[in-house]
Amino acid sequence: MGGMLAFVPAALFFVLFCMSVREDRRRFRNAVLLGLTLICGSIGLLFQIPELPSPLDAIAVLLVLVVPTVGTLVLAGYLIRNGLTMVRKEGRRPTNLLSMAAGLGIFALIGLVLGVAGRGSRVADTVVAGLVMLVGYVSFIFLCFLAYAFLYGRITVRGDVDYVVMLGSGLICGERVSPLLASRLEKGRQIHAAQVARGGRTPLLLVSGGQGSDEKLSEARAMADWLIARGVPEERIRLEDRSRTTRENLAFSRTIMADADPGYRCVVVTNNFHAFRAAMTARTAGVNGQVLGSPTATYFWPSATLREFVAVFWEHRAVNLSICAAIAALTTAAAIASV
Repeated sequence: MGGMLAFVPAALFFVLFCMSVREDRRRFRNAVLLGLTLICGSIGLLFQIPELPSPLDAIAVLLVLVVPTVGTLVLAGYLIRNGLTMVRKEGRRPTNLLSMAAGLGIFALIGLVLGVAGRGSRVADTVVAGLVMLVGYVSFIFLCFLAYAFLYGRITVRGDVDYVVMLGSGLICGERVSPLLASRLEKGRQIHAAQVARGGRTPLLLVSGGQGSDEKLSEARAMADWLIARGVPEERIRLEDRSRTTRENLAFSRTIMADADPGYRCVVVTNNFHAFRAAMTARTAGVNGQVLGSPTATYFWPSATLREFVAVFWEHRAVNLSICAAIAALTTAAAIASV
């Protein structure tokens, strides 16, 4: 019984997680509560190791200690390799270098810890410890985001919907639908076909995207033309062609849907790496619906996911930067005290 008490914090966070998800799946706090559940569960498992029979004790050590350590090294190598692929296929834009930078950063931090720790300098040890804490916090938030984004991506359409909203993205040569955008449109078309096959309400397809300065027509118009060319009746399509950002996509689409039917229900389609962040934006925009993700090229996913995380981290900057500043302040104070 005493050993089971070690899992009480994990159980408490899990209950809070379930309650929060039931209230609204689209909150970032769900991701944090899931992360705290997993961390507390791992700590509880560590306390249980001395009491576990063989080979369960070895399996527990493997899961809690060895797998994360080896996994970190494998992840760093994979990110660097993916970064090289991104550069080769997508060019050297800064956003395409994110995965490579993350992989190199992991190896750099490991090298710094191994090179500085235990060399007799209390100041250096303190600074490195503070840096590890800072990276550890950011890594924890990232893993929370990644784990919950994966879970959120498993949701499916339940019941009838009135609208299938498809978010736009940049056009090739200012006029043609890109493979990334085509993936969203195909997903929306499949959802529409499935709704029709159910025999319930036939939803409207709402394509959302304005015209950029380098585009010859609005993204919504190009998206509508793509759908019509593939057999979707034009009368089942509605256009939102004023938006410039995801927030505007959702806010302007909400206005169209609510004006037609205040009791509307919808699903929103974007690419899978963008689904959770778009869902959080949909919640703040007051959109009555969940967000579904369409497939993305495997090589594109890591950098895109890192970019999404940076955006989410910044959207919650008041909390995140306060915690980072507190860690930096404590590290500075400890380093001064150790001189």
